[in-house]
Amino acid sequence: MQHTPQENDAFWQSTRLHLALAPGEMAPDGLEEMTQARADTAGLCYFKTSGSEGVPKWVGLSREGMLISAQAVNEHLESTSQDRWLIALPTHHVGGCSILARCHLSRAAWTFLEGKWDAGRFADQCAREQVTLVSLVPTQVYDLVAARLPAPESLRAIVVGGGGMNREVALRALELGWPVLQSFGMTETASQIATEPLEHLRTGFDPESLQVLPCWQLGTDQTDRLHVRGSALAKGYMVLRDGAWQWEPIDPDAGLATRDRVQIWHHGTRQFLRFLGREASFVKVLGELVSLPELQARLEKIYLEEGLAPASCVIWPIADDRQETRLVLVGEMSKAALETLRAQFNEGVPGYQRLSGVRGVAAIPRTGLGKVDRVGLEALLRQD
Repeated sequence: MQHTPQENDAFWQSTRLHLALAPGEMAPDGLEEMTQARADTAGLCYFKTSGSEGVPKWVGLSREGMLISAQAVNEHLESTSQDRWLIALPTHHVGGCSILARCHLSRAAWTFLEGKWDAGRFADQCAREQVTLVSLVPTQVYDLVAARLPAPESLRAIVVGGGGMNREVALRALELGWPVLQSFGMTETASQIATEPLEHLRTGFDPESLQVLPCWQLGTDQTDRLHVRGSALAKGYMVLRDGAWQWEPIDPDAGLATRDRVQIWHHGTRQFLRFLGREASFVKVLGELVSLPELQARLEKIYLEEGLAPASCVIWPIADDRQETRLVLVGEMSKAALETLRAQFNEGVPGYQRLSGVRGVAAIPRTGLGKVDRVGLEALLRQD
């Protein structure tokens, strides 16, 4: 069902956005009371992070900041009231909720994806409702490509976030007509920091040249770690420590020091960003620095060729006294199938990039956006 701008206005004026909870989810004990206990936190919108560090944490965003981010994205995508957005991401995550902010400003109509994610139903709904804009995560793009579904002519841009797309998958998506644009952002920035420009849909997919949105001031330190400042930046975090919620503000003048490594440069009046990886995405194996995302991309290429589900396996680092780190293939399949996949992966790669073993699990723990729940998977692997 298509929703009107007036419905969106009512949403932004309501209190439903105060705590972004999943359907049926209850607010953690004490969190609601803590958010209301201070004047500087009572009016914020709180989104739960993935919890990759093992500490319950909610990011506090101002509505004004979310709308500033939304305006920057609208301008980047040249979005107007003539657009129709399809929301295929959960609205209790910034990726889905930010679409409502964009529609609120542009006066564009919007609709929710019907039922659970299904690539065929998604493609049909896009065509039936003449959808022009959508945001997806890489796994959803993979599903469209694996099903060889052609894109409806109405679609003019797909913003892909929540992780990097495999280049081979992205190129196949473009061949099928899916106008994918890689983006980079985080909950703390209310959505995107940088996104491929629309011109890449004509000149070619290039995830290493993401255009920085004008609402952000970026910098890096000596190790290429990203620092972010801007009026859309989160105000701080509600963090559960020692059984009590604490408010940890972000200094707007100092900005946010992230764990992401990037390169930044200017071309004319525009600023561009290349994402290099997170600190945790690089490990040492036999003295060599190894990029886990690059290895995962190689694995995903094999998935595509074999027709496997992209979320069925992950390369996982395990500390090792001799090698510093061992790389293990963790997957939702039999040990024999994992060994076959490991042999395919290891063929022709240097010794320090080879997978040294396999581990079968019933299910790889994941967040609502499909990212690996690192804490959950660590706990699962320690059970043996």
